[in-house]
Amino acid sequence: MTTDPSLEQFGYRQELRRTLSFNDLLIYGLIFMVPIAPFGIFGSVFQASGGMVALAYIIGMVAMAFTAFSYSQMAKAFPMAGSVYTYAGRGIVGPVGFMAGWAMLLDYVLVPALLYLIASLAMASFVPLPVWAWLLVFVVLNTVVNYTGIQMTARVTRYMLIAELIVLAIFILIGLFALIQGKAQTGALTPLFNPDTFSWPLAFGAVSVAVLSFLGFDGISMLAEESKVDSHKIGRSMIAALGLAGALFIVQTWIGALLTPNRSQLLSGGDPNGTAFYDMAEFAGGHWLGILTAVSTAIAWGFANSLVAQAATSRLLYAMARDRQLPAFLAKIHPKNKVPVNATLLVALVSLAVGLFLANREDGIALISSLVNFGAMTAFLALHLSVIVHYFFKKGSRDLWRHLIAPLIGFGILVYVVINASIAAQVVGIVWLAIGLLVLATFFAYGRRPLLAALGESHDAPLK
Repeated sequence: MTTDPSLEQFGYRQELRRTLSFNDLLIYGLIFMVPIAPFGIFGSVFQASGGMVALAYIIGMVAMAFTAFSYSQMAKAFPMAGSVYTYAGRGIVGPVGFMAGWAMLLDYVLVPALLYLIASLAMASFVPLPVWAWLLVFVVLNTVVNYTGIQMTARVTRYMLIAELIVLAIFILIGLFALIQGKAQTGALTPLFNPDTFSWPLAFGAVSVAVLSFLGFDGISMLAEESKVDSHKIGRSMIAALGLAGALFIVQTWIGALLTPNRSQLLSGGDPNGTAFYDMAEFAGGHWLGILTAVSTAIAWGFANSLVAQAATSRLLYAMARDRQLPAFLAKIHPKNKVPVNATLLVALVSLAVGLFLANREDGIALISSLVNFGAMTAFLALHLSVIVHYFFKKGSRDLWRHLIAPLIGFGILVYVVINASIAAQVVGIVWLAIGLLVLATFFAYGRRPLLAALGESHDAPLK
């Protein structure tokens, strides 16, 4: 069982059920990131990176490694739900926590809709059902599982992870065999570095797309109040999930980039239908492999990934609502299943509405992907600042690497990624943050200054 301070010490009651082990958290993080995530956005990353897909994922993993490290530090200080909202609110000050949570909402609330949309488009491409019907199927199925309780969610994700790893192993083996047969379309190092197309803005611009595959390890922190392990292991599970997923991403994209046919067409015209990976798989191993990778992507994104994304999003809404920074009805816990029931249902409704709206836009996937990434990167910036303020300034820590240098490096990398993100994402993201500032100003005007529940005295003492 966890040896961390009780939630009462932080001003909360233990309402969620503590049942998750270290392995459950690790599997949750892997499923949230999706071991085969590059399948669905391979074409977009290929074009954005000038064909250097593996390089984009390597830089993305390095950037996210610093972020995972900062998460592990804050999870030890505040082992509770809410993620960056909680960390920034307690590590810095309440209003900053609200804005960090507001930025995360742009990420978390839209993530399930993005996953449902990609999966529904993939299924509709070879099964004669309209996109809206697939959206409805995925949303209802995941909502039922999440409503049942976190134990059911954890059990389902175990089986889904095994299935995804089997599909990935099949692709890697077939892909390597195709390379041995001489089907490579370019030099072995081109996916890592191409002097004809390389530039740092290009590489980091591609990272802003590729990083979508890494989003999810941070979702582990949302389950801190449902974990039976101590907060140190919560941080380790995030780092372990990131490392394992990153290695899988790099291997599969390196193989995929070598086998991609019609490279010049993909670089110039992009991948508007999101089928570049499936076309490459068919070229490498036959029509059956193209179908297998497409179906696997649909199930992984539409069921497995969106299942845990819905769970994480509902916990963020729950954490903000119990601090009176969102409507109170979102803090309601189901008396038997011990899940934030109203938050879970709201996420389902928003996902369905957004998915249906974007399904009719040609740029639907690209638009929502860029918005999700912008929200996540902005929240991660607040995370790194939280580590510095909480540990280095408030606690007087002398651990310069963990509490100053590492978060500063992570902060700097993310700033560069955000600067090189798409203009549309920057504009909408800034508008979203401006709306958050207006909401925050309204809170102050009506005497509802964002305040988290009282901090425990033991967490106010200087570090030894």
